[in-house]
Amino acid sequence: MRKFVLLIILVSISNEHFSQTTSVEKSIFGIQTGFLGVWGHHETKLSRQFALRTEMGFDCSIYAGGSGYFLNPVITLEPRWYYNMDKRQKKSRRTDDNIGNYITIRTSYHPDLFIISNYRNVSVIPDIMLVPTWGIRRSLGKHFNYEAGAGVGYIYYFDKSVGFQENSGEVAINLHLRLGYVF
Repeated sequence: MRKFVLLIILVSISNEHFSQTTSVEKSIFGIQTGFLGVWGHHETKLSRQFALRTEMGFDCSIYAGGSGYFLNPVITLEPRWYYNMDKRQKKSRRTDDNIGNYITIRTSYHPDLFIISNYRNVSVIPDIMLVPTWGIRRSLGKHFNYEAGAGVGYIYYFDKSVGFQENSGEVAINLHLRLGYVF
């Protein structure tokens, strides 16, 4: 009888452990930096595997043969699908702070509000960019992480706002590698 009770307890514990499904975090705040910028972000849970990421920060650009730079504000909105959370949990890997692989449609807007530059009278043409992106986020300890992603999409320039005859657009590439801290 003891063996039977022990067997029932072990089966129920293991069944409970393997039947759990993971979910993205309800709310995450953090900052990230990369080679060309700094950003603050917030991710909000939409469903078990989907989160909405909002991000504000500065993208850096280098011009004039490498002697000039400017920081331009950027506002980003991206719904993220974290598609491998259950697989990571089954392999006993971390899933907290939305550690995992994701697919997103990165939507970024660069307004011409102000520019931080080492030259005077620098302006930019406002643009909006939509780039389907695949990426990963991995942990580097309790609060630190890194994120890498790649995608190809489209960028649309609002050229008329600075005096051109027509607006224009072209292919856009998103390659990023960022180090971050989650609060």
